Amino acid sequence: MDFKALFEPQTMAVVGLSLTNDSHPANVIFHKNYLRYPVKTFGVNPRGGMHRESRVFPSIKDIPERIDLAVIAVRAELVPSVMEECVAAKVGGAVVVSGGFAETGRTELQDRLAAIAREADFPFIGPNCLGIFSQRVDTFFLPSERLVRPDPGKVAIVSQSGGILVDQMVKFAGQGIGLSCAVGIGNKALIREIDLLEWFAADEATSVIAFYIEGFDRGEGREFVLKASECPKPVIVMKSGKTAVGTRAAASHTASIAGDYAVTSSVLGQFGIAEARNEFELVSFCESLSCYPTSIGGNIGIVTGSGGHGVVAVDACAAAGFDVPRIPAPVQAAIRAKLTPSIQQIASLGNPIDLTGSATDDDFVIVAGELSEMSEIDCVLLLLLPYLPEVTSDVGARLSQVYRRKGKPLVAYVPHVEKYRMLIEGFQLNQVPVSHSIEGAVLMAEAMRRRRPC
Repeated sequence: MDFKALFEPQTMAVVGLSLTNDSHPANVIFHKNYLRYPVKTFGVNPRGGMHRESRVFPSIKDIPERIDLAVIAVRAELVPSVMEECVAAKVGGAVVVSGGFAETGRTELQDRLAAIAREADFPFIGPNCLGIFSQRVDTFFLPSERLVRPDPGKVAIVSQSGGILVDQMVKFAGQGIGLSCAVGIGNKALIREIDLLEWFAADEATSVIAFYIEGFDRGEGREFVLKASECPKPVIVMKSGKTAVGTRAAASHTASIAGDYAVTSSVLGQFGIAEARNEFELVSFCESLSCYPTSIGGNIGIVTGSGGHGVVAVDACAAAGFDVPRIPAPVQAAIRAKLTPSIQQIASLGNPIDLTGSATDDDFVIVAGELSEMSEIDCVLLLLLPYLPEVTSDVGARLSQVYRRKGKPLVAYVPHVEKYRMLIEGFQLNQVPVSHSIEGAVLMAEAMRRRRPC
């Protein structure tokens, strides 16, 4: 199937537009796209007529233009006939936001949709889903003023749960992670994770593909893992249904077979697919791997201007299974000779390297460069405290240049408040990941380690 009409539509019809209720999901979707997106949008209601200043068509076949994407938001029992009309009108594909299918026990109705689509080679997402959010189209039935939109970026995220998907978009926006596309697949009656993995693997705008998965059909999980392991781009998976209670909840939500979580987790690790065990990890992993689509070993070099932060970072690294190897005496001596005279005698250089509260931008750049040349160090963790008196807002951009010269991954911790925005942007604009917590920064390193090859 060709998914281009779904993800790059020029025209869209919203089927189910209400002439009396502007809070209806179809109306929310219609208004957003009609007013704010480049896709040319039409409304469909059997009664026809006018809605505000736009004509409403009785059927999709009455629209005078070829429709790329149909968004279907009608009662469940009406969806099959609407889909048949879409097929007859040569619509390119559909998003079925309507619920009331397999998640409520109506599997025959859902199977009928899938059969219609397969026979006609007609791609659709859903049912019981939010559908597609991108820079071109937004089929989410959430009002514009309530939806937090991440900046354009390189991460595509696919989720069975619409609520989890929207939560992640909020977190992405707060963390400064850019999004290429977000897809809520709901019951995934036709288009499933494997299909979207293949699509985004070929999508030039996407560098990282993340999944929230509640379950697979029998035998499907193995095929997904094999394809993900062959994908040239980093693949991140957050799997729910870890407990017996969670498994039952997944089945009632999207009629999924959650499977044995321990087996799933083991297989993901075996095939080098980065498993995010919770939402916090998912956000950190997406930012890290969008900057560094690579794998690393387990040795961390830590640079800080506060001894206490260094101790916390060592504990976090140890809890994650990283080593923080001591810097050899000759290397310490070479570093000390290059530091600002005021800290040469007071800096602690064993690892963590504590440059003290008197450190300057130059000191951080020197140490980061020296650690980046050490074969014993796989990743450098930078603990930047913007309130140090000699540190400027340029330090993030200057440290980013160390990665450009040396090629060894750097991960930064900076408190995320507006006051430090320029420092943070100095990292982010140069593709160095930044976390607002030390634990999050360690997780960014963990993302690269979990992606290690089989």
